[in-house]
Amino acid sequence: MTATETGAEGGVPPGVLKPGLTAPQRLRAILGGSSGNLVEWYDWFVYSAFAPYFSSHFFPSDDPLTSLLGTMTTFAVGFFARPVGAWLMGLYADRAGRKTALTLAVGMMCVGSLIIALLPSYATIGIAAPIILVLARILQGLSVGGEYGASATYLSEMAGAKRRGFWSSFQFVTMVMGQLIALGILALMQTNMSEATLNDWGWRIPFFIGAAMAVVVFWIRARMDESASYENSKARGEERARTMLLFLKYPKETLAIFFFTAGGSLAFYSYTTYMPKFLKASGGFAAPTATAISAGSLFVYLLALPLFGWISDHLGRRATLGFAFGGCALMSYPAMTALMNGPSPWVAFLIVSALVFVLSGYNSVSAVVKAELFPANVRALGVALPYGMAAATFGGTAEMIAIALKREGHETWFFIYVAIVLAMSFLVVLRLRESRTHSLILED
Repeated sequence: MTATETGAEGGVPPGVLKPGLTAPQRLRAILGGSSGNLVEWYDWFVYSAFAPYFSSHFFPSDDPLTSLLGTMTTFAVGFFARPVGAWLMGLYADRAGRKTALTLAVGMMCVGSLIIALLPSYATIGIAAPIILVLARILQGLSVGGEYGASATYLSEMAGAKRRGFWSSFQFVTMVMGQLIALGILALMQTNMSEATLNDWGWRIPFFIGAAMAVVVFWIRARMDESASYENSKARGEERARTMLLFLKYPKETLAIFFFTAGGSLAFYSYTTYMPKFLKASGGFAAPTATAISAGSLFVYLLALPLFGWISDHLGRRATLGFAFGGCALMSYPAMTALMNGPSPWVAFLIVSALVFVLSGYNSVSAVVKAELFPANVRALGVALPYGMAAATFGGTAEMIAIALKREGHETWFFIYVAIVLAMSFLVVLRLRESRTHSLILED
């Protein structure tokens, strides 16, 4: 391995620097980082999956759609905490280390889930109930915002140059697995519990499960290795991350991440978290059928992600990004219009699966592209902050905008909105440099 690959340049004695990982160490690191990501996103998605059952507890109304809108607005508030979490945890990860930031993030998610699981309803404590719910979601938003940047950075740095696209795709694999577990628990409870029981107290169970899972992952993460990239950057005495350093030295990279994350985040939440509600309310499917269609499509998603990660290691990241954004921009309106017309469950499954399959061209390389654009001393902040801002602005408001337009009788406007934002992301990718061949991750 050359001096450049180990990061031994710059006049620092080679003995000071931490060498690259062995294959077994690399695998343990990837599994450790991924398990925490799974729990983080399970906890995040459980809120959306069970929102129809607990919305009336905190936002009572004679109109169920109004109650749901209040709950999903709170979901969006959690998203707007994500840029703050991304900013703070990105700085923390670049200064104190990836491992330390990841451990803190999963601890915060555990506390947020436990608060929601135990929170009394509006009927019991009045206005304090929705206020505390908002605060719990803000805490979870801070956690997920911090998790993404630290996790994307950690997995990309640990993956190794030859298979970096493939291994870093497991960040989204575990994210989808977290969502699948949330949907699986929802389907299990819908099958074995009455709707009255789910509405009464059953919705609290998945939040308790999430808190317990987070405790286990906290223990695992406390025992992970730190990344060589962070250790080498620290040993070289490089300037630690500052917010203005990001915007002054890397403005093009920061803006590119914001704009292509806009389309990816909006499409992801439209095709996944919003999809069961959309299939039920607009497609006319029964709740268990809508859940099954979404869960089945997520299995397709799960298999496609490492495939496109592998493809990116051979054809480049821009190829998979362009395929995803261009394809989804063309497909969104006709696909969602077809779903709104109430096709058979199998046809609906094929349509949703096609959407997430194409989108996986973005999600598979989402982490690695962002990480490869920045040097180690500012990498976690560079990955997290523009992502968190775009995810809040476009992903966090997706369901709220969709439901609001549906109430006004203009549901198809949402499909057009999704297509336009995806087209914008496609144009940004055309001007993006190929990060696979110009990666700033020096360690192999």
